[in-house]
Amino acid sequence: MFENQKVAVVMPAYNAEKTLRQTYAEIPMPIVDEVILVDDQSKDRTVEVAKKIGIHHVIKHQKNLGYGGNQKTCYRKALEIGADIILMLHPDYQYTPKLIIPMISLIASRQFDVVLGSRILGIGALKGGMPLYKYISNRALTFVENILLSHKLSEYHTGYRAYSRQVLESIPFEKNSDDFVFDNQILAQVIYAGFPIGEITCPTKYFPEASSINFRRSVAYGLGVLKTAVEYRLHRMGLIRSSLFKSK
Repeated sequence: MFENQKVAVVMPAYNAEKTLRQTYAEIPMPIVDEVILVDDQSKDRTVEVAKKIGIHHVIKHQKNLGYGGNQKTCYRKALEIGADIILMLHPDYQYTPKLIIPMISLIASRQFDVVLGSRILGIGALKGGMPLYKYISNRALTFVENILLSHKLSEYHTGYRAYSRQVLESIPFEKNSDDFVFDNQILAQVIYAGFPIGEITCPTKYFPEASSINFRRSVAYGLGVLKTAVEYRLHRMGLIRSSLFKSK
């Protein structure tokens, strides 16, 4: 428990055998009550490693549902077991588990309902190995989104994030894409619902074992991000009715 709130770390996994053990070892277990790993039909020994190192909740999809589909399973399970704070940590060790305490403390103290680990705050993104084209597209997409969503974040595209239970119970995340744009859609829903979002700087780490989408899928993701932002704006203006922004 942290500040009398139950904390669950959810790990959407795909071929994480080589990095899972190291990631799990750095999770601050004295304050984390539950760890949930959802395996999206990995081709390696991710599930076997997860069970061997002692992860209690290990769920294996019978077919690959995609990154967004994986998160849906993660969040459903976290809510089912009564988590008050749910933090998503990728098991590929791209995001350091050492930030778990400051991220969840901002939610536990009622300062924010969502906290993001931003790779863009500070000056370390490119030094940490973020490809130049990804850095440029990240900055460009974030600029456009801040305009269309009438908000201000340093980054909408980080995979390191924590939510209060109230957020996940309120927004219709089940209606989101099963692909990578899920991350972007859920932030648009959070902004639409009026939940406050905080950010902390997060070191950037790119290495061969870390998950990363290729250029073609990056383009598809970027187009999906723009579509979500435009859909948000048109819904706000009353010109369309989008299911993404209706009550759960």
